[in-house]
Amino acid sequence: MSENHQASYLFSTRTSVVLSNKIAEYYGQSLGKINFQTFSDGEFEPVLDQSVRGGRVFLIGSTFPPADNLLELLLMIDAAKRASAKSITVVLPYFGLARQDRKDQPRAPIGAKLVANLLTAAGATRVMTMDLHADQIQGFFEIPVDHLYASTIFIDYILSNNIQDLTIASPDMGGAKRAKNYAGHLGADVVIAYKERKKANVIEDMFLIGEVKDRNVILIDDMIDTAGTLCKAAEIIMENGAISVRAMATHPVLSGNAYENIEKSKLLEVIVTDSIPIKNNLSSKIKVLSCAPLFADVMRMVHEHKSISNKFII
Repeated sequence: MSENHQASYLFSTRTSVVLSNKIAEYYGQSLGKINFQTFSDGEFEPVLDQSVRGGRVFLIGSTFPPADNLLELLLMIDAAKRASAKSITVVLPYFGLARQDRKDQPRAPIGAKLVANLLTAAGATRVMTMDLHADQIQGFFEIPVDHLYASTIFIDYILSNNIQDLTIASPDMGGAKRAKNYAGHLGADVVIAYKERKKANVIEDMFLIGEVKDRNVILIDDMIDTAGTLCKAAEIIMENGAISVRAMATHPVLSGNAYENIEKSKLLEVIVTDSIPIKNNLSSKIKVLSCAPLFADVMRMVHEHKSISNKFII
């Protein structure tokens, strides 16, 4: 079989199977079967239940906590490599440990680099992911990285809702570039919430840079963890005279009291993707847009050796 007609195979980790089934449906192919043997001490062994010899394997799985998700994916990569797959593309809708992208204090690890090393050492030949916490993580790999952006999903949603007097906001200085790119594409103004932290997940103070009076504001971020930053930013934005405030964040980590914080906040709605499974019915404000069509399209383009540049809106 020539490389242009190379067979493709899709497999999923157990915790990402709902999203993976959607991706497989859009891709036009069923997920391959994996047999999991679990030992009484918690050890597990994934075994691919079909031949993948000479084919292109797509392994789909977000590596959110616990660490078993990452280990399961690594074992699946190793299984595909030892089964003589010609190429192994790891599809990571959410790249776990991405917040550990630099050594910001003495004797700290760089977790994102470690994960990159592990994926490559296990046998991955390509990585496909979305909205990394820091763009430079792409440089941690010595294999091709397709870094997709949820902007292709969120921009359509914003335009379909025809929101007037629109202002795009970043909840922190680190997201200023992302907010500026959205605003430039939409012809909107930009404001920034400047925050000071005492420690991780604890905000000491926050100030608003820019004017939001009589504006409909959308906060743009790459992830929502405890939702403390977004809820605080929404409160300050409304205090400064905004008509409404929404939030858009790619990855719904939603740990701790996140659901409760969102429900009690000034946020009109919170739009996320399904890169991480969320708990249903815990907040009426959360709306989930699927990233499955985006990943399926790019996977097909990669498999058919086509350019994917038209998938990068921002």
